Amino acid sequence: MNAPKATELDYIQFLIASPRVVSGTEAARVQPTTGTQAPAHDAFTRLLHRLEPDSDRLWEEARTQVQRKRGVLVLDDTTLDKPYAQRMDLVRRHWSGKHNRVVDGINLLTLLWTDGERYIPVDYRIYDKANDGKTNNAHLRDMLEVAYARGFEPEYVLFDTWYSARENLKAVRAYGWKWVTRLRYDRNVNPDGTGNRQVAQCTIPSGGARVHLMGYGFIRVFRIDSKDGNAKDADYWATSEETMTEAQRKHCAHLAWSIEQYHRGLKQFCGVERAQVRAARAQRNHIGLAIRAFLRFERNRIRTQMSWFEAKVSITRDAVRAYLASPYLALGSTA
Repeated sequence: MNAPKATELDYIQFLIASPRVVSGTEAARVQPTTGTQAPAHDAFTRLLHRLEPDSDRLWEEARTQVQRKRGVLVLDDTTLDKPYAQRMDLVRRHWSGKHNRVVDGINLLTLLWTDGERYIPVDYRIYDKANDGKTNNAHLRDMLEVAYARGFEPEYVLFDTWYSARENLKAVRAYGWKWVTRLRYDRNVNPDGTGNRQVAQCTIPSGGARVHLMGYGFIRVFRIDSKDGNAKDADYWATSEETMTEAQRKHCAHLAWSIEQYHRGLKQFCGVERAQVRAARAQRNHIGLAIRAFLRFERNRIRTQMSWFEAKVSITRDAVRAYLASPYLALGSTA
């Protein structure tokens, strides 16, 4: 049997270099056209439908880039915009922080490792409850279980309000890890042994307060007031580390923002939202390969101190120069 002429690495390199258009046809068109290895026009489309979606391939490449006994794990989801999708698998109605409303898209949940300098995605899941029956909270716990099996011992596990359910907090505690998250203003806590009340109704000093979270146990809560002083608009950070200081909380909040940086890079430079395929398997494979493309951008940034944007511009510029230098574009050519 002949070896396939389109490989995972070919597609990853295409995602890294492509300035805008992301399609199997375009990936085939820009491949070398000489020799016997030139791919057919549909070779990459068939590749995306042929591969078995597997997040373990990401870990194989990411494992050498992390230090499992230090740093933090950050977990959050993002909506991959699909505004023009018609009869496309995996597309559902999801909340978008970018648009501040519900939009059509694919919900991607990522587990990111960071030490404050490096942003390394180590695992991911795609929301598809209609077929696998799993909520994003279930996906979170699955990824934590896998991370524990892989030997991670993070300083903290960081996640946003959406994932602060008691079951998730207890799952992190069961692995012997500490967590930092944000709570809704109406979460019930007991600050002084006199009974449960909404956290927004509690007096919380600037250095935080030790309270009992209903159904969980003792935690430390910090209140960051909004500009208008509205209690419902204040942020309530919480942690299982009862002795945490405000300075430590700020540092954790800074680290938690790393995943937003990752989301931006994945969307702007790796074409994760722009796959022109409909089938769930093809979409899953495209997303997984786009994340592996991001990992290469990040490894390059760490090694060269060149930003993702600078690397993308450099790659695209050099590709255009090579194209313009082609003899087929010589004046008078009829090719």
